[in-house]
Amino acid sequence: MYCGGRMRQQEPGVTVWFTGLSGAGKTTICQFVEKELRIQGYRVEVLDGDAVRQNLCKGLSFSKEDREENIRRIGFVAHLLARNNVIVLVSTISPYRKVREEVRQNIPSFIEVYVNASLEVCEQRDVKGLYKKARMGEIKNFTGIDDPYEIPLRPEVECKTNQETLYQSATKVLEKLEELGYI
Repeated sequence: MYCGGRMRQQEPGVTVWFTGLSGAGKTTICQFVEKELRIQGYRVEVLDGDAVRQNLCKGLSFSKEDREENIRRIGFVAHLLARNNVIVLVSTISPYRKVREEVRQNIPSFIEVYVNASLEVCEQRDVKGLYKKARMGEIKNFTGIDDPYEIPLRPEVECKTNQETLYQSATKVLEKLEELGYI
């Protein structure tokens, strides 16, 4: 944008990566943060794991290799958006620590948000009925049941959704963005 002879400095882009078990609250917190950032006038894009899988990663299975490829593709798109001064909110289980770290290394501005809820709490929430299907053997390689979830070692933010309100969890994320100078 041209302003009186000088280029106006645009806000820097960043990727905020919400990770946690299915039903932990990733999408709910992500939607709250997105709404607040849009109200404040920021450029925001959301990469939701389910939506990306249906469109960008259609045909990938839930094998370890395909899950890793899914995360790499999401990371690539997030990087493209963030380098163009967009705040990118990624909401995906992303169960494997190694590939999350790989994505982190490829994105200069990266904030990991661990949405922490126990397996028991997530199974109680089970909005989509996925845990029930996994327990009955109808879904194979389901994270938390017959496939591991590797907890982040040093997330920038941890939201304990069985102990905090949605507002408290989302506020932690927004405060971290502000502390690091992204908003």
